[in-house]
Amino acid sequence: MIVATLATAYVASHFFRASNVTIGLELMRDLHIGPEALGALTGAFFFGFAAMQIPCGFFFDRFGPRRTVCAMLLLAVTGAAVFTLAPSWEILLAGRALMGAGFGVMLIGSMVVISRWFPPDRFSTMAAMVMSIGLLGNLLATTPLAWGTEAIGWRGVFAIVVAFTALAAVAVWLVVRDAPPGHAFHRRKVESPRELLAGLAEVLRNPRLPYILTLNFCNYACTFTVQGLWGGPFLREVHGLTIIQSGNVLLSAVVAYQVGMLTFGPLDRLLDTRKWIAIGGTVVIALILGTLALASEAPLWLAIAAIVGIGFFSASSTMVMTHGRAIFPDRLIGRGMSTMNTCVMLGVACMQTLSGVILGAFAPLADGARSELAYRTLFGFMCLVLLVAVAVYSRVLDVRPSDELRDALKERGA
Repeated sequence: MIVATLATAYVASHFFRASNVTIGLELMRDLHIGPEALGALTGAFFFGFAAMQIPCGFFFDRFGPRRTVCAMLLLAVTGAAVFTLAPSWEILLAGRALMGAGFGVMLIGSMVVISRWFPPDRFSTMAAMVMSIGLLGNLLATTPLAWGTEAIGWRGVFAIVVAFTALAAVAVWLVVRDAPPGHAFHRRKVESPRELLAGLAEVLRNPRLPYILTLNFCNYACTFTVQGLWGGPFLREVHGLTIIQSGNVLLSAVVAYQVGMLTFGPLDRLLDTRKWIAIGGTVVIALILGTLALASEAPLWLAIAAIVGIGFFSASSTMVMTHGRAIFPDRLIGRGMSTMNTCVMLGVACMQTLSGVILGAFAPLADGARSELAYRTLFGFMCLVLLVAVAVYSRVLDVRPSDELRDALKERGA
């Protein structure tokens, strides 16, 4: 029940972060902005998201995830309301940044709760479950948002989701508990600000962390720049699909991602590795992006297959987070996970902002659309970024589930 409640609240975060992929062209038309401004607007969510990760890591370890998540969801509701009512691009930007800051606690808060309610060898499966349920928000941001936009406008759809987010905050307060009875969290000594900072410094000194952060920074950044920003415009501008048709493709990609989450979630226990699952999934994504970059006048079926394939294999990013969680002791989980998530969201914010600059560097066609060459250049750039990140990450030591289970049994025996 606790995990389901957190996952349900996570739905709103996914909806708002992914919505621009469906209504991006409408935002550019309504606000008279170009791809650079749309990229900055979309990236603002993730800059706000990233800005709150380290502070919320402190709050998780000091106050617990229940109080922290509820308070920050109220900030998200405020930001979403501002975005929904905003008359200009500047106010939209502020509202989206506030949304990102408020929703920035959801994933890590859920993972902290899972790490305390479930044994280590079930972490990736439960985390995948939360992310899979949360991805219903991505589903709603595809064809349903396209339908709603045509029926009542995107602002009307957003108002409904604002109300849903407020109700989700109430549910988290009523249902979620920080840790099971008897857990060490309840007997913890509350750390002083100085001790909290010392714990963060301990996290940053971990020798494995830089390698994991490199892939964290690049993996989700590249996949979500396709799935959460330019996939829809690419299908509409290059292949001539309507908003509903592109929404259907994006919907299929989200379903593929959910299937991927359920597929990749238990793989670490089956294959007894996390590192090589993360590497394999990322390399496949890079190959797909490379194919899109090299294929001039690619047929529609290839574009659709590529976007759906990226959706499925992007679920391998869960293994990077699971790998990272395993390098920190329980007392540093909040700060460790928030540090990694800061890197993830900074990567998305930077890549989405940069993607707008890349596309904006190409002169638009006569009808104002971006050219196929512009999109192919973007896909090629992201392919290279992922290959470099994999090369760096491949040097880190793996943390196998069998090793964690053996260590846990030793502790119980002691």
